[in-house]
Amino acid sequence: MPESDKVFAGSVPENYDRYMVPLIFQGYADDMARRVAARTPKAVLETAAGSGAVTRAVAAVLSPDATYVVTDLNQPMLDHARQRQGDDARLTWRQADALALPFPDGSFDLICCQFGAMFFPDRVKGYQETRRVLRPNGVFIFNVWDRIEDNVIAADVTDAMAEFFPDDPPRFLARTPHGYHDTAKIRRDVLAAGFSGVTIETRSDLNQAISPQLAATAYCQGTPLRGEIEARRADALEAATAHATKVIIARHGEGEISAKIQAHVIEAMA
Repeated sequence: MPESDKVFAGSVPENYDRYMVPLIFQGYADDMARRVAARTPKAVLETAAGSGAVTRAVAAVLSPDATYVVTDLNQPMLDHARQRQGDDARLTWRQADALALPFPDGSFDLICCQFGAMFFPDRVKGYQETRRVLRPNGVFIFNVWDRIEDNVIAADVTDAMAEFFPDDPPRFLARTPHGYHDTAKIRRDVLAAGFSGVTIETRSDLNQAISPQLAATAYCQGTPLRGEIEARRADALEAATAHATKVIIARHGEGEISAKIQAHVIEAMA
């Protein structure tokens, strides 16, 4: 994975939260919060928290006497999440690498991670670190996107970029967010890290946007795809976004759009 795939800086955190969260992340964040609440944990760690969609959902249902440590590798994303969350004495914010967690063994009874494992350069190592800081019988809940063909607008935008940059098409969306979807491999990786009782549920939903332009802007300007576009031509961002909008209109019409998204939700016992 190129280092650029992990760069969420500049205006990306704000655009990610403004456009991507309501487009594809909020429903899965609410699902994650329900799963966390059902376990009634007292010490929770979130890794790869991003702009805080899960943080806000989990904090709303977490026990008043629980503790909740929120981490992300990217400080700009963590800063944005903290600003959105506001004051909450249960929460601690800390920049941290999920592959080298700065916590003692057995510190938490539940760890959650929304759409972060795809970015781990060594997933088994990341899962081993997660297991290390879980207490015996602790629970790890995470999700990953299914293949890009089952995530329609992401596929549309990827096709649009291939048309716009035919000699060197940006492949961030297919390569990283949608590149870790084989459930058999996911199960093997989690078991190799020492977990047991692994369950995987595939959940379909709809992403909805009030316009094709909003959907195109979300993907082109609210993810590291932006860096890939600008690396090919510094002044191409608006034109590439406009082309993605054109492709989405051709496939879904000019008004409000609704299209399939799909992800895997994994639960494992330490």
